[in-house]
Amino acid sequence: MRILLVEDDAKIAAFVVKGLKQSGYTVDHATNGLDGFHLATTESYDAAVVDIMLPKLDGISLIEDLRRQGVNVPVLILSAKQSVSDRVAGLQSGGDDYLTKPFAFSELLARIQALIRRARAVAEPTALTYDDLEMDLLKREVVRSGKPIELQPREFSLLEYLMRNAGRVVSKTMIMEHVWGYNFDPQTNVVEARMSRLRDKVDKGFGNALIHTVRGVGYVLRSQ
Repeated sequence: MRILLVEDDAKIAAFVVKGLKQSGYTVDHATNGLDGFHLATTESYDAAVVDIMLPKLDGISLIEDLRRQGVNVPVLILSAKQSVSDRVAGLQSGGDDYLTKPFAFSELLARIQALIRRARAVAEPTALTYDDLEMDLLKREVVRSGKPIELQPREFSLLEYLMRNAGRVVSKTMIMEHVWGYNFDPQTNVVEARMSRLRDKVDKGFGNALIHTVRGVGYVLRSQ
């Protein structure tokens, strides 16, 4: 899943980006309101985390502009402003939740997960299963035929994307956008390299391969 973070404080941004990536999210980071608005209106996100006191365009105006444009991405406001009137103004601007600084990353993560669940109006699955491959999204564990498979965070995200699209061919560009984010070099072979390592871990030693290359198109998770 893909998160937009609009935050001009470099230390807080680095902390949040690192934590979200370690939790399996793809994160795009904007350091001012105008860049955040551009990303939110041109890219697709599962949720956005927006500071209020931003350069070029403040967070309240950013959210109001997004709602006027019909962008309904769930927004968590992250701000040092703690008064009741600040929180009310943030929620009335179109924000869906409000978390004050300083904050615990575990609470930030839980609130983002709750926003995404509510936006989808269905319970977010806690596990994915395809054939004899099982992925526990909460414990971040993968097993195949009962055998544990150790994956690096990026490999976990890559396999999660394949499992969520099982049976469908996903292109290299789609994978880059969802697993690496918008700021990538399309000429890089990082997808091929990661996919090769993932294929070794998921398929090697098992009777049937699940990860297949569709030459000139992309990759697909399928049992045949």
